[in-house]
This record gives sequence, C-alpha cells and structure tokens, in this order.
Amino acid sequence: MKYRTIGNDPKTRRDVSVLSLGAMLFGTATDETTSFAILDRFVEAGGTFLDTANNYAYWVNGTQGGESEALLGRWRRSRGVGDEIVIATKLGGRPNVATTTLSHDLEGLSAPVIRESSERSRERLGVDKLDLLYAHVYVEGSSVPLEETVEAFAGLVTEGAVGLLGASNHWSWRLERARRLAAEAGLPGYEVLQYHHTYLRQRTDLPTLRSRDGNLGVAGGDLLGYLRAEPGLTLVAYSPLLGGGYVRQDKPLGAAFDHAGTPVRLAALREVARETGATVNQVVLAWLIGAEIPVIPLVGASSVEQLNESLAAVDLELTAEQRAKLDAAH
Repeated sequence: MKYRTIGNDPKTRRDVSVLSLGAMLFGTATDETTSFAILDRFVEAGGTFLDTANNYAYWVNGTQGGESEALLGRWRRSRGVGDEIVIATKLGGRPNVATTTLSHDLEGLSAPVIRESSERSRERLGVDKLDLLYAHVYVEGSSVPLEETVEAFAGLVTEGAVGLLGASNHWSWRLERARRLAAEAGLPGYEVLQYHHTYLRQRTDLPTLRSRDGNLGVAGGDLLGYLRAEPGLTLVAYSPLLGGGYVRQDKPLGAAFDHAGTPVRLAALREVARETGATVNQVVLAWLIGAEIPVIPLVGASSVEQLNESLAAVDLELTAEQRAKLDAAH
C-alpha cells in the first residue's frame, strides 16, 4: 500500500492509504458477513481510509439511512479497530422521511442539523471523534446562510468532535466562498473535497435532481483548476470505475458520456491496458493515483475479489509515455 497526507495542520492532518474503500452499501445491499470480509481484506492489504455517510443507504430498504455507519461501528468493535483507521462520514444528505427514491427533502446544513447529525454519526460509528466530516451536498434553494454552516462545522473541530473538514457535491464557487469565510474568521475550513471523477470526461451541463444548472457533483474544469491553484486541498474521487461501466455491457455509461471524446479515450485506455497486462479498471485507478492533480480513488466492492482487483492497481506504475497517451486522448 502507498499513503498520502490529507490536511495541512500538524494537529489534525492524517496519513491515509491512496485507495479509499467506500462502505455505502454495507449493511443493506451487501450483507454483514460479506461486508466484514471486504473490510478485513482492505485492512490486511494496508488500507486505512474508509468512507461512509449518515444517509447510506436509505434508498435500498426505504429508511433514512445510518445502516452503513452502524455496520462500521459493529466491525470496529468486533475487530478492536482504533485510530489507525481513518473513517470519513458525511451529513446534510439524510432524507427527513424514509424513502426509496432520491429526495429533495433533506436535512440540510443548518447549525442544529450539523450538531445533531454529527453526534448521531459518532454514536453509530462508536467513536468519540469523527476523523473527517463532509458537508455532503448543497441543496439548491437552501435558506441556510453559508456563514452558519461554516461556523457550525468549525465549532465541531474546536470542540474536538471532528478532526478534518470536507465538502462533497457543491459548486466550486461555494467552496471558495466557504473557505474564504473560514479563513477570514480564523476558523478551520474544508480541506478534503469529494466529487465524481474518473478517466472518461463527462458532461456537466445536464440538469440533475440537485441543480437545473448541471451536475454539481462532477469534478469539472472549474474544480480541477481550483485544485491546481490550491495544492493543499485533497480530491477524493467517488465512483471512479463507473459502477462497472468500463467493463460491463449491462452497465451503459449514460448520457453524460455520449460525446465524441468518449470513444477516443476508451481506445487509449484499452491500449494501455494491453501494454501493461492490467485490467482497464486498474489502469483507471493507477491514472488517478499518479495524476498531475493527485487523486484518492474511492472504490466500492461487493466481494473480496472485486476489492483485490482495485488493490492491485496501487502497484501499477504507468510509464511517462503511457500517461502521455492517456492524457492526450480527446
């Protein structure tokens, strides 16, 4: 395994594995025995960075979420896991009523919600302190002042209830505004960003449930440019393997990838996979890990075999020529 530092303050920064394991479906679609086996294998391989959220996975069984955090809590206790494993969780995207469909009616990012939901997350995970807490999603039309959100998150850090702060699925201008507000007030701000990012480029202009202006959860050019200008930030890329879309015929890529650049990049990707003897998925992960803007891929797994494929990508070293070939494909 290889490791990377997230955060900048010596008091709160952490070293984490360059591959993160997502626990989104653990405890719902993935049963407990299988989930524990995957978690055990990840740790055995040197993995130290786990990801969950307080709303995972409400849509599977028609709840408000919490199943993933609760399972991780049971796994921690049964294995005697301590501070050596960094667990990131999120709040703000929990539905206010149980549902099986994606909802606009979410808890949001007000100060009372941030305090209450973070406490519930600590209870489910069985920890006194959350290693990394994300503001999960910006709900278009929210009436909560950004200053309230920034101050509430910072208060948790000051109290010792949270280590690092992050944000996921926000427009980049809101990230910059939130970080500026925190900096001007001398408060801790977002240091880790979690967005959908992969080798294939996807359209960001298509309206989504969260915004009529496009997909605010995709790492587009504005966000990548922001990361170049702010090297102290870390990008964690969720769904880097497109849910099997790179390799499975029954998993179509979707409208966001229906443009002229997709076939060209797929051809380059497959050519590099043949050259290395690695799988297409492994090349995608290796490309992300060693990219000009370093990325921590966040992978899911429903079996130990799937996880093993991703773990092997950590040791895949792409040559400069192979990287140039992948980067030049448009």
